[in-house]
Amino acid sequence: MMSNIRKYIGLPYLVWILLFVLMPLVLLFFQSFQSQENTLTLANYMNFFTWSYIKMTIMSFIYALIITLFTLIVSYPIALLINSLRHKQFWLLIIILPTWINVLLKTYAFIGVFVKDGLLNNILNVFHLADQQFLFTPMAFIIVSVYIFIPFMILPIFNSLQDIDPALIRASHDLGASKIETFKRVIIPLSMNGVKTGIQVVFIPALSLFMITRLIAGNTIVTLGTAIEQQFLFNQNFGMGSTIGVFLVIIMILIMLVTKSNDQYGGMKS
Repeated sequence: MMSNIRKYIGLPYLVWILLFVLMPLVLLFFQSFQSQENTLTLANYMNFFTWSYIKMTIMSFIYALIITLFTLIVSYPIALLINSLRHKQFWLLIIILPTWINVLLKTYAFIGVFVKDGLLNNILNVFHLADQQFLFTPMAFIIVSVYIFIPFMILPIFNSLQDIDPALIRASHDLGASKIETFKRVIIPLSMNGVKTGIQVVFIPALSLFMITRLIAGNTIVTLGTAIEQQFLFNQNFGMGSTIGVFLVIIMILIMLVTKSNDQYGGMKS
């Protein structure tokens, strides 16, 4: 009786997976073999291995790595600080609150900061320094991307830090380890599952960013996400766009395998 009830409870989930996960992937795969004239072809895959697409893929990886690295560098100390505070759940909520704001609104807000007569140039003018071009630069693109991804990196790291048994840290101190040695030999290894989950959550979306590249980088940066958007919306080449999407899915699966967490909850319990 209970086993039958469990089957019916899980049925909507299976239907959802079939309709919104598996079927789109199957359609994406088959469409990648279609030309603009709706004939079967391998030309899209051959085009992907030309230098222009290989260069774009490499640049996407480089920018995704930079964004993930800076996000980790900023997020880890913040997660440590929050974990050491008394009302840690309250401070965590404060950090997560910006994720409730639409990404497009946050991006437009940064345009007001980076524009020629924006906040940064007004600060420079106070010190009698010349105006600088901040908007439409790789630096602005990385800053905005890091800002948007920070909460998604903090949350899994914070969860892993919370799971560390305080007795292990006390034992480390009792055995003569300094705070730095305890951090290196106890806290970092035991929080690696959260770091791996954070890398997955940040690196994979960073590969497919497209809106920020247009609004902040001014199309000076072309990522895999930008290329997919361009093929679907501007070139109307659905086959080529799907081919790039297939490679993006393959890359995402490889990244998930490489950064696979040993924690059954993947550091995402909260």
